[in-house]
Amino acid sequence: MMRRKQAPTGLLRLPLFLLIWGIACVAMWIPATHAVILNDHPTSQSFFFSGLLGLFAVSVIALSVGNRTPRFGMPGQLLSLLATFAVLPVFLAVPVQDALKNTSFLNAYFDMVSAVTTTGADIYSDPGRLPPSVHLWRALVGWLGGLLMWIAASAILAPLFLGGFEITARGEPGGGGGSSIQIQQADPRRRLLLVARALTPVYSGLTLVVWTLLMITGSKALPGLTHAMSVMATSGISAVGGVHEASSGIAGEMVMFLFMFFALSRLTFSSDTVTTGHGRLDRDPEFRAGLLIVFGVPLLLFLRHWLATLEVTGAEDSFQALRAFWGALFTVMSFLSTTGFESADWQTAQDWSGLGTPGMILLGLALIGGGVATTAGGVKLLRVYALYLNGLGEMERLVHPSSVSGERVGNRRLQKNGAFVAWVFFMLFALSLAGISITLAALGADFETSLILAISTLSTTGPLTEVASSEPILLWQLAPAAKLVLCFAMVLGRLETLAIIALLSPNLWRS
Repeated sequence: MMRRKQAPTGLLRLPLFLLIWGIACVAMWIPATHAVILNDHPTSQSFFFSGLLGLFAVSVIALSVGNRTPRFGMPGQLLSLLATFAVLPVFLAVPVQDALKNTSFLNAYFDMVSAVTTTGADIYSDPGRLPPSVHLWRALVGWLGGLLMWIAASAILAPLFLGGFEITARGEPGGGGGSSIQIQQADPRRRLLLVARALTPVYSGLTLVVWTLLMITGSKALPGLTHAMSVMATSGISAVGGVHEASSGIAGEMVMFLFMFFALSRLTFSSDTVTTGHGRLDRDPEFRAGLLIVFGVPLLLFLRHWLATLEVTGAEDSFQALRAFWGALFTVMSFLSTTGFESADWQTAQDWSGLGTPGMILLGLALIGGGVATTAGGVKLLRVYALYLNGLGEMERLVHPSSVSGERVGNRRLQKNGAFVAWVFFMLFALSLAGISITLAALGADFETSLILAISTLSTTGPLTEVASSEPILLWQLAPAAKLVLCFAMVLGRLETLAIIALLSPNLWRS
C-alpha cells in the first residue's frame, strides 16, 4: 500500500512567497537598529515602520489562506521565486525611497531588483549620497538573495532539472520525471525546510569568517560587512564604491579571493545535489575549468604586458610586475564568479605596460559565469564544459571516423544529450542578449552601451557598467522604459530562460 503524504502544518502551509516576504519584513529591523545606533532616526523610522506594516500585511494574508491546502508543489515554488525577484522589490524599495527622499520610486525599485538578484548594478553612483543604514540594507538584500539561490538550487531547481541540472539529469528539463525516488516522495515544502536548515548556518558562518578576516586586515565595520556579504552572494555591492576604496588593502583582497572559490562549484560547500559520478572536488569538472580560467587568463595578460614592457623599456620592475599579476588574478576571479569587484592593482597592469586592457575580457568572463547551484550567474561552467567535451569529441571523430571511445572520466556527471541541452540554453541566452540589446538600442542607447548593459544584467554582473567601457555608464540617466527593461533582464538572468519557459509549460502544472 502507498503511504499517504502528510499534510503540511504550521508555517509550511503558507505560500513560499509569503514566507520570504515575512523574512524581508523582519530583516528591515536590522538597518533600523543600525540607524538608531548612528542617531539617524528618520532612516530608522523608514525601515522600522515599513517592516511593521509589511508584517501586518503578511499576517492578514496568512490568516486568510492558512486553512487552505496548498494546491501546487514544485511549480508553485518556482513561481514564488519569480515573484520574489520581480514583485517583492516593490516592497523592498519603500524604505529606500522614503529614507533618501530625493530619489524616484523607479530608481529605488531598480536598486532592489539589482540587489535581490545579486546583480549589484549601482544606480546611485555616489556612495556618499546614501546613509550608512541604506548601504547595509542593500548589502543585506543581496546577501539574502544569494542565500535564497543556495537553498532553491537544491530544493526547487534540482528536482525540476533546471538551473544547470538539466545537463546532469536523466529527465526532461522542467519535468522532474527522472528524479530519484526520495525526491519524488518527499514533500517539497519539507525538503525546502531541511535544505534551509542545513545551508543557512554554513552561509552565515562563512560570511562571519570573511567579515572577521577583513576587519583584521584593517577594514572598517560597515565596508567590511558589505564586502563580506557581497563576496558570498557575488553581488558586488559596496558601501565605499569598491574594494579599491577600502582600507583593507591587498590582504583584504586575498581574503575575498579565497572565498570567491565558493562560486566556482557547489562541491566547495555541499554535495547535496550530486546524484551521478563522484563528489570529489579535485575531480569536479566545474572547479577544474574554473581554476584553468582563473590562473590561465591572468597569465596570458601578464605575458602580454611583460612583452610590451620589454619592447618599451627593455627591463622589468619585479615588484610592479607582481602587483600587476595579482591585480589581474583577483579581477579575473571576481568577474568569473560574477561578483564584479575590481582590484586596486587592476590599473597597475595597464600602467606597467602602457597598454589598455580591453573590457571585452571582463565581458567574456561574466558571460561564462561560475558554477551550477551557486550564487554566480552567467552561462555556467558546467554548460561550457559540456560544449567543450562535445567539440573535442567531434574533432576526434574527424581524425578517426570509425573509432569508438569509452566514457570520459569528466563526463560521468553529464547525461547523453547534455551538450545538446547546453547548446539549447546557450542559444536561448544569445537570443535574450540580442533581444535586450536591440530593445535598449531602440530606447536610445548606443551599440556599445546597450551590449554592456545587456551582458551585465543577464549575467548578474552589475559592476560591468563601470569598468567594461572607457567611461562608466550612468544608470540614473537612462530612460524609465530602459530601466524597466534592465529589471526584466536581471530577473531573466537570475532565474534563467529555461525556468521561465518551464513555468509556461502546461505539463509542469499538470504533474
